[in-house]
Amino acid sequence: MLISFEGIDGCGKSTQIKLLKAYFRDKGVKFSVFREPGGTEISEKIRNLLLHETDDMDPTTELLLFSAARSQLVAEEIIPRLKKGEIVILDRFYDSTTAYQGYGRKSAKLSHIETLNKLATHNTEPEITFYLRIDPKEAAKRTQRGIKDRMEKAGEDFFREVYSGYDMLSRLERFEVIDATKSPEEIHQKIIQRLNKVLN
Repeated sequence: MLISFEGIDGCGKSTQIKLLKAYFRDKGVKFSVFREPGGTEISEKIRNLLLHETDDMDPTTELLLFSAARSQLVAEEIIPRLKKGEIVILDRFYDSTTAYQGYGRKSAKLSHIETLNKLATHNTEPEITFYLRIDPKEAAKRTQRGIKDRMEKAGEDFFREVYSGYDMLSRLERFEVIDATKSPEEIHQKIIQRLNKVLN
């Protein structure tokens, strides 16, 4: 099973993935966790280039680099684990590209991004996507003290577009929309309830 977590920066994905890891460990469930971009030697090098090594990058270049990192991760790590029957948890997947590079950057037509996503994922789709929904202004309050990477520095207007993009994507059947302003434990319980329906 492939599970993805999505949402704008500051939505609480990392906290929920940490709680889910602890839950699966307690249950003796075999799982793996990967972040995007990253997860392989090649993908981590691309991540560093995308987020830390430069502040100036063409939007189309950004789109293609995110997709290249994803392709390597899917081919090298995700597909082999899914074939073994493992659960794979992803901190972001191709919905982030649609929201950030499509709606936010407007790097390319959404139809072109959809085609690129299929190519970069080797036609691999999540069974469940947990979308932690939070208003950009509220999310910004949560991230204002930390050191920001290149994407996090993009500004309020950008994140408002990304937020709108996620709301469009959340209409897909595999999306489970969760109010990210709730307590971490409340959110975790909602995630477990949904997963138990599928796993059982």
